[in-house]
Amino acid sequence: MSETHPPGPGPAGRPPTVADVLALPVLAAGRPQVVTGETRLDRPVRWVHITELTDPASFLKGGELVLTTGMPLPDEPAGVRRYVDELADIGAAALVIELVRRYHRPPEALVQACRTRGLPLVTLADDVNFLEVTQVVHTLILGNQADAMRRTQRIHEAFTALTLRGAGPEDVLRAAAEMSGHTVVLENLVHQALICESSGRTAETALTDWEQRSRATPPADRTGRSGPEGWLVASVEYQGEAWGRVAMLPTPTGTPAPPVFGPEDVTVLERTAMALTIARLIHATPWERTAHRNALRDLAEQRHPSPADARARVAALGLPTENVCFVAVLADIPTAEDTAKAEVRLPEELRTTGTKALVGRLAPTRLGILLALRPSRQWRPAVEQLSRTAHRVAPGATLCAGSPAPDLADVARSFREAARVAEATEPGRPLPADRSFHERSDIGLRRLLFALRDDTRIQDYAERQLGRLIDHDTRHGTDLLSVLRQYLDAAGNKTVAARASGLSRETVYQRLRTIERILDCDLESGEQRTELHVALSALDVLRAR
Repeated sequence: MSETHPPGPGPAGRPPTVADVLALPVLAAGRPQVVTGETRLDRPVRWVHITELTDPASFLKGGELVLTTGMPLPDEPAGVRRYVDELADIGAAALVIELVRRYHRPPEALVQACRTRGLPLVTLADDVNFLEVTQVVHTLILGNQADAMRRTQRIHEAFTALTLRGAGPEDVLRAAAEMSGHTVVLENLVHQALICESSGRTAETALTDWEQRSRATPPADRTGRSGPEGWLVASVEYQGEAWGRVAMLPTPTGTPAPPVFGPEDVTVLERTAMALTIARLIHATPWERTAHRNALRDLAEQRHPSPADARARVAALGLPTENVCFVAVLADIPTAEDTAKAEVRLPEELRTTGTKALVGRLAPTRLGILLALRPSRQWRPAVEQLSRTAHRVAPGATLCAGSPAPDLADVARSFREAARVAEATEPGRPLPADRSFHERSDIGLRRLLFALRDDTRIQDYAERQLGRLIDHDTRHGTDLLSVLRQYLDAAGNKTVAARASGLSRETVYQRLRTIERILDCDLESGEQRTELHVALSALDVLRAR
């Protein structure tokens, strides 16, 4: 008897395959040669069975590596075919025949029968201790099973910890992708991909044409593979009602991870579905709303890895990305409660008009809206329609729009413009006569200064220009600042200023000379009048805080 070889490390997460077993020293010593079934050496080996019976299949359950010296093989070809058929029908992993005692080369009838049934046939040129083979392989299999049990326990513990700390759906899917090494996607009942955690592939690859591919993947009664791409899918339910579906995608070919799913992947997906059900109960915000919020933030802050990634994610949420232009709109609403209500009602109202948009809360009192408009539709009328709808849903809302973006890569710029318009819009600011929203062209001097009101340079400028005059009015009870305002508003016309202030021309002349003395300026200078006018506008903005 040859020396016993210790088992090698088993492949993590799956039973050893025929190829794995043939590579073990205890079998490699017999100089194995694969005669048939070279492409099927990835079959899992669940046990090893030594037999010298003519009907070994009656003692098998499937997945066994069958070892034989060839002594029981029938002489006639029909008996050999029956022998192989029985092994193939029961699902034996492979047949290993030793060419030492009865045969020195495999019988042609055996080779043909194995080739016909796709059963791997392996020959051993040298003597091998079959008992030693069973000991080594069984130790390997049982060791892998123990490792698998430990890994399964760790999976359960990880998801239990996620649930106990109240993890949201993004955290749950991220953990599932990390544990499995596969991309995991959560979709709703209308096949919109709400969350995608990529692993081994880009979001573009995972989500391109998502709705069509998802609809081609039928629902499964239990966690299992489905559809032409072989997705592993599980329904997310509560009290028998489906809320959505979570899908684990096969790893693309050419990557280190295995392309198929193992028992641990099934465990991960089942626990993912369970954790998502609990997350839905804990977190009151519907998944669709959260998905829209996250998509808008990612676009506004340019957090997508690539434009293609952004297009795939947005398209998977149902927003068209081809042959459209985009307009970013911000709706500031007086209270957080009204903002929450508008986030629910506004998408419903837009759907009734056929308007394609993403709507999501970006701040407690601010909604972000991304319109996707066909080239034939002018953007200002579309934003006007949106604005009027928003005012019905949330009276008192202030809407500010950025200029159109030709593609998703330019949407961040449109959001920045809308944000600048919003920063420059004072509460209660009158709207233009012809529309109910604000845009970049509305920003004049006063609105620019309002946007910059927190800049200490603006505050310092107003104080340097007007501080001495204000101090004089405070100490002496005069109102020279108002006279200066009337004069500047009249573009330096003293007669018009006197009429507007209700004072005589002589009184206005006298007070203007006093202002020149206090401020050490020349009010006949157009440049200095401009400087003072800007300072007055800044002062008005600062006092309106």
